[in-house]
This record gives sequence, C-alpha cells and structure tokens, in this order.
Amino acid sequence: MRLDVLDHGYGPGTKLLFALIRLFSRHPVPDAAKLVFYRPDFYGARAKAFTHEAMRGPSDWSAGDRELMAAYVSKVNETAFCISAHTATASQAYQDGPRVVAVLADLESAPVDEPLRATLRMLGKLTREGTVDAEDMREVLAAGASPQQVKDALAVCAAFNVTDRLADAFGFALLTPEAFEAGARYLLKRGYR
Repeated sequence: MRLDVLDHGYGPGTKLLFALIRLFSRHPVPDAAKLVFYRPDFYGARAKAFTHEAMRGPSDWSAGDRELMAAYVSKVNETAFCISAHTATASQAYQDGPRVVAVLADLESAPVDEPLRATLRMLGKLTREGTVDAEDMREVLAAGASPQQVKDALAVCAAFNVTDRLADAFGFALLTPEAFEAGARYLLKRGYR
C-alpha cells in the first residue's frame, strides 16, 4: 500500500524544487528523493550523507561495483524500485548492461572478478539471513578482497537494506525505463547528496 506522506507535507521551497526537477528532467520526482526531503532533520540529511559516503566515498570498489552491490542487495530483498534504479545506474557506470543483468540472473556464472563475486555472495547471505560468520569473511578475503573493501561493501549493504525496506514500506512507485535511465545519469553525476 502506498503511503500518502510522499505526496504531501512539503514546504514551498521543496515543492518548487520538485517542480523544477520535473520541468528540467521531464520525469516525475522519484519517491526515493521525495522521502529524503520529508523530515530531512529526522532521516533525509543523515541518510543522504551515509549513502553518498558508501556509494561515492573513497574506495577500491568502483562506482559501478557499488551500484551493482546495491542492485544485488535489492534483488535479494525483491525491491522492484531499487533493483531497477541501481541496475540502470550500474549498467551506465560500467557501460555494460548485459554484465549487470548476468550478475543479477546468476551470480555464479556471471562475468565478474572473483573478489566481487565472493563479496556479492557474502552480501546476499547477510541480506537473506541477517548474519555472516568468520568463515564467510575468510572466503571473501581468500578471493582477493581486502579488509577495507569488505568494510566498504558492508556499508553499501547497510544503506540498501534500509532503503529497500523503506521503499517497500512506502510503496515506491516504479518509473518508466527512461526515467530510471535519467535518474542513473543524475546519480553518476551528482551522487546521493
């Protein structure tokens, strides 16, 4: 059930910003953006800062890798909005849509390096089961991921487990493929601020 709060409760400045976004992008404002502008002091400002750091902060993972992690976590959570948004963004970041689709269809046979495959496998387990153990970490490290890469991947996982649950709770509306592509261009250019 879609919660009405995403369509109301904004001040005049935010309403003007949304109107400008619609005018210049020629697409509706995504519900993910609407959510961070609703009570920004309570959730939005902190969520944007954390997600931006996880997705665009310094890391040995590329922006494409982290967008793929977001799409993968969202797929495990079966969150349609986030799967579509981050599949589009990862595809643009990599300039390789078929690779992203292959990972989401079958991680084990997808054309990705072993450190990324092992990391995605671990993020999938953490998302599904809510826990990982020392053996899971040893497998990721043995595949070639560094301890810092594991920490960075866990930050992406945390950000998108929260976002996915909010997307489902608020009933985020799906966009057209063109709107998801436009959103992906924005995220790659500006990040999550």
